[in-house]
Order: sequence, then structure tokens, then C-alpha cells
Amino acid sequence: MATARAERRLAAILAADVVGYSRLVEHDEAATLSALKALRRQVIDPLLAEHQGRIVKLMGDGALVEFGSVVDAVACAVAIQKIVAENQTDAPTERRIVFRIGVNLGDVIHEVDGDLYGDGVNIAARLQALADPGGICISGTAYDHLQGKLDCEYEYLGERALKNMERPVRLYRPVWDGATARRASPRLALPDRPSIAVLPFNAMSTDPDQEFFSDGLTEDITTALSKLKGFFVIARNTMITYKGKPVDVRAIGRELGIRYVLEGSVRKSGNRVRVTAQLIDTASEAHLWAERYDGALGDIFVIQDEITASVVGRIGPELLAAEHARESRKPHHSLDAWECVVRAVFLCSQLSEESSRRMLPLLDRAIGLAPDYAQALAMKGWITMWRAFQGWEDMGYALALAGDVVQQAIAADDKEPWAYLAQAMTAYATRDDALAMAAVSQAVAINPNSAFAHGQLGLAHVNGGRAADAIPCIDYALRLSPREAFLGDFQFYYAKAYFQGAKYELGLSYAREAHRLRSGHAHPLIIGTACAGFLGDQEAATDLLGRLKALVPDISQDAVEATSAFVRAEDRARLIEGLARAGLD
Repeated sequence: MATARAERRLAAILAADVVGYSRLVEHDEAATLSALKALRRQVIDPLLAEHQGRIVKLMGDGALVEFGSVVDAVACAVAIQKIVAENQTDAPTERRIVFRIGVNLGDVIHEVDGDLYGDGVNIAARLQALADPGGICISGTAYDHLQGKLDCEYEYLGERALKNMERPVRLYRPVWDGATARRASPRLALPDRPSIAVLPFNAMSTDPDQEFFSDGLTEDITTALSKLKGFFVIARNTMITYKGKPVDVRAIGRELGIRYVLEGSVRKSGNRVRVTAQLIDTASEAHLWAERYDGALGDIFVIQDEITASVVGRIGPELLAAEHARESRKPHHSLDAWECVVRAVFLCSQLSEESSRRMLPLLDRAIGLAPDYAQALAMKGWITMWRAFQGWEDMGYALALAGDVVQQAIAADDKEPWAYLAQAMTAYATRDDALAMAAVSQAVAINPNSAFAHGQLGLAHVNGGRAADAIPCIDYALRLSPREAFLGDFQFYYAKAYFQGAKYELGLSYAREAHRLRSGHAHPLIIGTACAGFLGDQEAATDLLGRLKALVPDISQDAVEATSAFVRAEDRARLIEGLARAGLD
């Protein structure tokens, strides 16, 4: 007999689950099942019918529903959460039925029995598990179809690697009247100066080398614009999250709080290169300027300067254009060395043991090809120091190397911000507060739009015992780069600041988030464990200390005290006390 062929189609999938179902059933199974049936009959079934949802399957504690429209799916999810919350207000808190809901738009396999399978369904189920109690988590594919269609805002939650999924998924949280965002997320106001985001330039080829070439061009144009004090420039680490995705410039303007977007493409053929670029007003979607540049591959830096000067001349006052002309420098190193640094910059944003280790031969090659390449020298010093703080390099070796390459980098180019960031790392290790502040402040002065430098300024304040000064610096770093690749590190800076300021609940919360984003890093676990110790939260202390010992089996109070970057002895003593209360010997 012929087997019926499964049908593939695009569908919006809603996955729902009851929070704490096992606890509710254990307490009173009959009452829980009765309440669920009543909710389904009175609230959920009518809303599904209204929004044309088809129930695929029901489980004891949840449901899977298919919609033909992602707008209907999210509208239905919001309505369910609103009405269920109202319905349960009179129930005792411990007996309330609360749902988590995930919504995804994706490809599904439709079987003849009506069941659905495939990544589209699996992602929706994963998102449901990530949603807040009473909240909704939606995928980037769903979000891209929602702009302006529903009366709610959306909080960007970053990218997350989901189990058994090859690529990370962008996550968003709908926020409606009566729902509270985990962090305040008002619509961002436009800065009081020209504000711009540079979208990743599109490589018009599947050749990986052209991908790196276009990434490097995007990086250099962003950096050139960032060095102009009259501009507000969104950091590249945020913009790289848009790579390879369809974009709505109006949505980008609202999401990032900027006025202009620069986008373009790169095509290489032999030793020739063609770059196209266009400037768009995000409010009107008007194309303000467009240009095409053709030249020899060796002229790429000239092309970069021409594009940057054109943007400056179009959206900024003549003073800024003149400043760019004065500040513009033509690198003399080879393209091969430049490409090595571009690849190292990408690896740096991942900050794992493997990625940081892979950076070193790339930077060594760049330095071998161009011995006065200031950024390569400085990044080698920075990443070696960072690895030493993680326990992956000897600190004495790292300090000696970083001290040497920092001096070489500054001699080669005293306007290279990475040189001062590397210098600050040596200051953290030696607890030299004055040097750390001077070095990071110099990096910020050179590149006032560097989100990473502002984050490091916050860290320098924390290490020096100035939590109140640190928080605004980290806040501003995230304003410059709301979708920051270093978000996990910024969460750690917050955690350390709140610990230093004796706000242990906030410190624990941010430390947990930092650990989620940077699970291979020990320092968020150290801070989180100490916060839990002071809070007397034995469950959290045991969990975090167990994770810490799994990463660093020989961790001890003496080792933490010896390597802590806190300048003040009282802060180090308090850190050790918190760890001791949590159970660390």
C-alpha cells in the first residue's frame, strides 16, 4: 500500500505549559484538573477559536497549537495571559494556575493524523521553557513579522543557543499593559547628535574569504565613525546580530534609538573590488545618499575613507567632516595582516578558552607581517592578560608580555584604544587603581563610542571600590550597544558592582545571568556564590559553589584573595567572607 506523503508548510506554533504543574497536582490533583478544565472551557478554547488556532495536542500540563498567522498566534498568547491572570486573581497565590508560552514561526511537517513535527515545533517548545511565568517568549522569525501590528512592545532578550539547534535563536518578550519587563525597556529616545548604525556589509559571494573581507570593511567604517566625537554610533557587536537577516530600517531605528542606517555590499573579483553603500533615514526610509566604489584591492583603505567621509559630509556639520579629514589615517600594513586582526576581533567577542587561544596565532601572524601593527600588538596583550585572569595563562608571564607589547603599541600608534585597554588589564592585576582609571579613560577619550571601553570603565570603578560610579558607565555601554556580544561580561560587571555596593540580591541575579551567558567563566560564579553566602540562600550557594568547583577544582579562599582585582582590602575580605558563608574552604 502507498504511504501518504507528509506535508511541509510554514506555520506559527504556540507552545504552552503550566508553571509548577507537578506541585499543583501533588497538593490537590482533583482541584487542579478541575481548574484547568474550567480555564480551557471558559477562556482558552474561545480565544483559540477567535484567533483561528488549531489544537495539535493536549498534555496534562500544556498544549501545542498551530496558527496560520504569527500575528494571530501572538495576539492569542497575549490575550490568554491577560485573561488567565485576571481569572486567577482571587485564587490563593500557591494555587494559581500560571502559564508559560512560546511562539515560533517556522517550517513544520504535517502528518496525516494532524500531528506536527520539525524544528518549527521544537523551537516553540524550547521558547516556552524560557518564558517568564505569566509571560511569552517569541523567536526572531516571529518578531520580524509583528512590527506595528499589535498593541505591545517587545523586549530584546539576546540570542540563545537552544538544545539540538545548529544556530542561535533571537529571543523577544512581548510587553503589554500590566506586564512588567525584567529590565526597564522604554522606547529609546534619539540622542542629541547624529546617530547611526552600520549594518554588516553583504558579501556577494559564498566564499568565506569574502565574508571576512566584508566583515572587516564593516568594522573599519564603524570604527572610523566612532572616533568622531560628534556622532552617536551603535557598536559593531550589536550590528553583527543582524547579519544575514532581513531588516526593517524603521524597526532598527526604534529598537536601537538611532536616526540613520548605513548598509552596503562588497564584491571581489581577482584583485578588483566593488563596494556599494547607501545611507537611509530610519524615520522616513528615505535613501539620502548612495554611491558605488570600484578599485584595486590594495586601495581598500582609500575606499573605506571615501565612504566614511561621504557619510560624515551627508549627515554631520562641516566641522565633523573636517575632523574626519584630519583624523583619517591610511594603514600601510598588508591586507593579510588586517584580515588576521579582523578574525581575531570576531573571536574576541566569544571570549571562551578555545576562541581566546585561537586568537593568539592570528595576532602573531599579523605582527610578523606588520611589526608596528598597534591593534594587533595591543590585542595580544589584552587577551593574554584576560586568559591569565581566567587561570589559563601564568599571570607572571602575562604581565611581562602585556607590559612589553603595550609599550610597542603606544609607540606605533598612541591613538589605539586597545593599547590602553590592555594597559588597564595589567593595572587590574597589580591593583593599581590610578593606572587603571587613566588607561581606560584614555581609551574612552580616543573612541567615545566604544561600548566595550565604557564597560571597562565601569569595571575599573568597581575594582577601585566605586560601585555608584560604575553603574552609569555600564548602563551607557549597553545604550551604545543594546545587543552587545559582550553582554555576559557586562552582566558580570553589574554583578560585581552590586556586590561591592552590598546589594547582594541584585548581585546574585546579575551573576546568574552572567553565568548563563558565559558558562565557562569562573568570576561570575565567585561573585554569585559570595552574594548567596551573605543572603543566607543556601540552595543558591550550594548550586553556584558546585558549578564553581566543577570549573576550578582547586578553588580556595586563598586563591581567590590572591587573584581578586578589588583594590581595597575590605572589599577582598568581604568577598572571602561571603564565599566562606557559602561553604568554600
